[in-house]
Amino acid sequence: MLGMGSALETLCGQAYGAGRLRMLGVYMQRSWVILFVTACLLVPIYIWSPPILVLFGETTEISTAAGKFALWMLPQLFAYALNFPLQKFLQAQRKVMVMAWISAVVLVLHVFFSWLLILKLGWGLIGAAITLNTSWWLIVVGQFLYILKTKSDGAWSGFSWLAFVDLFGFVKLSLASAIMLCLEFWYLMMLIVITVHLSNPLVPVDAISICMNINGWDAMIAIGFNAAISVRVSNELGRGNAWLAKLSVIIVSITSVSIGIVCMIVVFATRGYFPYFFTTSDAVAEETTKLAILLGITVLLNSLQPVLSGVAVGGGWQSLVAYINIGCYYIVGLPAGILLGFTFGFGVMGIWSGMIGGIVLQTLSLIVVISLTNWNKETVEAERRIKKWGGPSDGE
Repeated sequence: MLGMGSALETLCGQAYGAGRLRMLGVYMQRSWVILFVTACLLVPIYIWSPPILVLFGETTEISTAAGKFALWMLPQLFAYALNFPLQKFLQAQRKVMVMAWISAVVLVLHVFFSWLLILKLGWGLIGAAITLNTSWWLIVVGQFLYILKTKSDGAWSGFSWLAFVDLFGFVKLSLASAIMLCLEFWYLMMLIVITVHLSNPLVPVDAISICMNINGWDAMIAIGFNAAISVRVSNELGRGNAWLAKLSVIIVSITSVSIGIVCMIVVFATRGYFPYFFTTSDAVAEETTKLAILLGITVLLNSLQPVLSGVAVGGGWQSLVAYINIGCYYIVGLPAGILLGFTFGFGVMGIWSGMIGGIVLQTLSLIVVISLTNWNKETVEAERRIKKWGGPSDGE
């Protein structure tokens, strides 16, 4: 859902830069239509999740509990279908603080309702599901009310039948965005899945989980830069400012990598201490300390890779990046990790090292692509895309 909504980062960003504000609302509505249909297609997976989980080897007890929780989470699925387009619509107009304030208010309410329903009333998983559903729908309602009240400076002019025009082309870009993002998100998740199959997986899995938690926290910084550069590149290409688009890429890349270096140094310096914030087991802490070297390298790489992906989204290169991800991650990185971890007996260190190789290759590939990009040509392509889906400018 998030990936499919990311198509709006390209289209809304470039339309906003070109001054075609009215099309932002139309694009958002098209994305709503596509994501709503996608949500409907995903409903059977939620309904039939218990047998699906059993099929993949999960215990009956856990599968039953997860299936019950999944049914209660169906409202959140449809909240996603509305939220992600709303989010990208506001993000393209640089209304990030509006989103931040709405999220902050909902977070306070989320904490209160979590305490009330889960702890005070003892509703357990059902209470958690109700809280999550409520929180996501509050975010959706808050963002939409803001848009209705302000008209988003002309970007929202009401519901339009244009939302149903050229849906096929929109679906193609949405699917390319989804594939690109899923291939990136799933890659490091595979690390834990593969580690489970080691001969003695308990300690390595715990250690990897700790490392992935820290990596996830750090990734929030890089994801922020990803959103920022995506908006900036798409805006500048829409305006026809090739030089500013290129300059933005350089500045954001340097800034993000600088922060990544600092974070890597912190990981290296505290590798003997931070594991004990997550575990009381000396064996797990020792394994985590060994993995901290790879964690630091991953943190550094992840400070640049999301920025480069954001540039690709801003330029509308999702299909190209999806192919690069398949080649680097799943044809090179994943097999290399399995080979080093199992065939050569390096265990979790080998698995992670091989997968880092895939990240390095993907990052270098994106650097080459961006370095060879003709930004003047990209502004022309942005103009063509706007004319194809955006019609005349607002002033015409």
